[in-house]
Amino acid sequence: MTRHMLIFGMGYSASRLAERLRGDGWTVTGTRREASEGVIAFDDQPAVLAALAAATHILSSVPPASDDSEPVLDHYGEAISSASLQWSGYLSATGVYGDVDGAWVDESAPIGSGRRKARSKADPRWQELRDDMHVFRLPGIYGPGRSPLTRVRSGKARRVDMPGQVFSRIHVDDIASAVIASFDGPAGVYNIADDLPAPQHEVIAYAARLLGMDVPALQSLKEANLSQAALGFYEENRRIANGKAKRLLKWQPQYPDYKSGLQSLLD
Repeated sequence: MTRHMLIFGMGYSASRLAERLRGDGWTVTGTRREASEGVIAFDDQPAVLAALAAATHILSSVPPASDDSEPVLDHYGEAISSASLQWSGYLSATGVYGDVDGAWVDESAPIGSGRRKARSKADPRWQELRDDMHVFRLPGIYGPGRSPLTRVRSGKARRVDMPGQVFSRIHVDDIASAVIASFDGPAGVYNIADDLPAPQHEVIAYAARLLGMDVPALQSLKEANLSQAALGFYEENRRIANGKAKRLLKWQPQYPDYKSGLQSLLD
């Protein structure tokens, strides 16, 4: 039987997954706002429903909208819930956990206390949609063309000095491998993060050294003059535990820390 993945939202992570699946012989159909080669318009309901009827697997990478609505569920939730599928998935975010003062967080932790209110509402809606639903909670994503190396090269990288502040992250290829590993794993919620939460300023310093460039000076949060959106990231501090995915999906990150991940982008 031909394996056919329908992906709502062919963004950065989903496109990387699609490339991997096509290389393995899958048929992949994706949606975006506007149609293009191999991609159908999200609002083209007949085309989307036809793709859903043909799909064996579906994944949504579409975040909540600016008005806090959930576009995929609002437009296609009923059709997805009743579709004949082998697997379903949703790319969520670890922002649902909010601030835990740097503690380790696993999938049993409560959600909804952070700034990602719309995501915290969407996450359980996706969990409840189907019995075969796999929800992947993702931290900061990096990979080719989108990494600290890019920011250092552009001169836009800032090293913010906030003692005790750490972030978790994940290489985009490790997201793809986790999704693929889950095809044979149990439904549920999975944190997909690398093994080494680290301060942002350490990651930027390592990226600069890899490039042979000067390491940006440490700055206070005020001196860094960050955008409001960027400041929001510093309001929350947590370490994301990935043990469940390793145990139940037999998944291991190819890039278990930022050093191996950034080095791979130069090889």
